[in-house]
Amino acid sequence: MEEIKLDVQVRAELGKSGSQKVRLANGIPAIVYGGKSKPTTVSVDRKNFERILRLHHGESMIFHLNVMDKEKKAQDFSAIIKEMQHDPVGDQVIHVDFARISLKEKIEVKVAVVAQGEPVGKKDGGSLEHHLWELKIICLPTQIPQHIDVDVSHLEINQSILVKDLVLPEGVVAHHDPETIVLTVVPPMKEEVAKPAEEQGPQEPEVTKEKKEKKEEAPAAEAPAAKKEAPAPKK
Repeated sequence: MEEIKLDVQVRAELGKSGSQKVRLANGIPAIVYGGKSKPTTVSVDRKNFERILRLHHGESMIFHLNVMDKEKKAQDFSAIIKEMQHDPVGDQVIHVDFARISLKEKIEVKVAVVAQGEPVGKKDGGSLEHHLWELKIICLPTQIPQHIDVDVSHLEINQSILVKDLVLPEGVVAHHDPETIVLTVVPPMKEEVAKPAEEQGPQEPEVTKEKKEKKEEAPAAEAPAAKKEAPAPKK
């Protein structure tokens, strides 16, 4: 992977007020840390940085940062983006964390997983499901792939591709459990069809049913006692 050249300007004003001034000047406040050097607060030209993001959308990037101090080059080094903060409303980048790296030392980064082809299981109503959108890998910075392509055209329903099944570039190692599912084809959802009223049989209205139960529970009425006959008069 080639390095992307990016000029950054050292900034002296720190804190919220300093960051606000950078944004008002159409810049992005940033910080560079890592390695043996102390963290350096810098600003990045927004227009140039957003152009780079559009050109390399979805790809891993290595930057060659030229740190400028009052229009003079102070230092330069390789770096990767460790974190980007976005405005929750406009989704603009509002801060960037760069991490210094050595091109001769292996690092851990995340790269996008891209499915290639259409699963054969889709013809039977199945759908492709992503379980792992990004893959953590360990390799030299110069060996970082832009993304990991995965052929899914052979997948049938209920078949999956695991981390151990991935074909990775030379020198690249996945930092995951080999049995982790990356992609799978799931069966179509089954819809439960309600039975017609005729098949369900006649239903007794609740009111009638309730009356019937009360009637069955009521105790039987006692028969009236028989009248005793008066004794016949003596003759």
